[in-house]
Amino acid sequence: MAKRITSGKRDREKNKVQKKQEKQKKKEERQKEGTASMDDMFAYVDLNGVIHTSPPANQMIEVTDSTTIEVSVPKRVESDEVDAPLNGIVEHFNQSKGYGFIKDTANNIKYFFHITSAPPTIAEGQLVTFETENGPRGINATNISITNK
Repeated sequence: MAKRITSGKRDREKNKVQKKQEKQKKKEERQKEGTASMDDMFAYVDLNGVIHTSPPANQMIEVTDSTTIEVSVPKRVESDEVDAPLNGIVEHFNQSKGYGFIKDTANNIKYFFHITSAPPTIAEGQLVTFETENGPRGINATNISITNK
């Protein structure tokens, strides 16, 4: 015979009472077993990170001096060296939009530049020297000057 899909109010009440009785019975069984002591609730971890129920016996504990621990990032040391300007070729320049790209001659990396950091007479194919700085979308070429070679 197939199981009924819908149930009446009496069936729901009957199931509710039955579940309550089962829950009460489980609770009474747990109480008969007795309460766990605090010692049973502790877990101990040995030096290798393994969890045990009893405290580890006679382990050599390594003591660390708390004054030697660095909590933050160490201060940045400013170097006396000034980065030498890089050499490159203006690979692309759009006068109407005011931007272009310089290709570094040493490692063939292309750097974006804006017209505000370039001389007004800059054009494609010119040899230039430039410096780099971090911009919002990557490294940009700045302080661009045309070299006469």
